Formats: sequence, C-alpha cells, structure tokens
Amino acid sequence: QVQLVESGGGSVQTGGSLRLSCTTSRLENYAVGWFRQAPGKEREGVSCISSTDGRTHYADSVKGRFTVSRDSSGDTVYLQMNSLKPEDTAVYYCAADIRPFFAVQSMCIKPAEYEYWGQGTQVTVSS
Repeated sequence: QVQLVESGGGSVQTGGSLRLSCTTSRLENYAVGWFRQAPGKEREGVSCISSTDGRTHYADSVKGRFTVSRDSSGDTVYLQMNSLKPEDTAVYYCAADIRPFFAVQSMCIKPAEYEYWGQGTQVTVSS
C-alpha cells in the first residue's frame, strides 16, 4: 500500500509563492501527478512528472508559473507554485501510479490514470 503525504499548503496573497511536497518511500518508482479541486468544481490536473526520465507536463492554466520536480533522495516530489492567483485556490492532491511514464504525456494529468492518492492540502490565495 502506497501512502502519500502532502504538505506545504497555506494562505498567501496574489503574486505569492508556495511549495507543496508529496512524500512516500521509493516514490522514484512512480509517476506522480498533482491535481486540485476547488469547491463545486471537478478535480483537475495541474502537473505531472515521470519516474524514468523526469519528463514533466503542465496544464495551460499553470504553465510558466508552476514547476514540478523530484528531490535527490527519490522520496519526495515538489510542486513549486509562483505568481499565485485567486483562481489557484483549491485543495491540492498528489497522486502516484506505478507506470514509469505515459505514452501520451497529456494523459498524466487525468485523475483516472492514478491508483494512489494523498489526503490533500489547502491552498488559499487572496486578492
């Protein structure tokens, strides 16, 4: 059983930054995706990173502002969020799947593609 633990959420003003972390042992063996869900909205994909070659993918809404990366230990994946906007307010989730990469990279931000999920961390951006 893979248990993902997220941390790093909080409240910031528009233009601020936060760094989310997603941790579990041997996470380097999993493709990892970041998702978010705002009240009354469907869960949407934000970003992902493969396990083999570190390929990344971003939703258009966060491209150029968010960066996903892995730490050298292999146990943690980060989501660096800069230039935050009120519309980024949501509960953010990380998810993991044992496949090394996605044949169609854009599929990596589809929630149905992931088996394991974290509990979520709240991000609130005020104007």
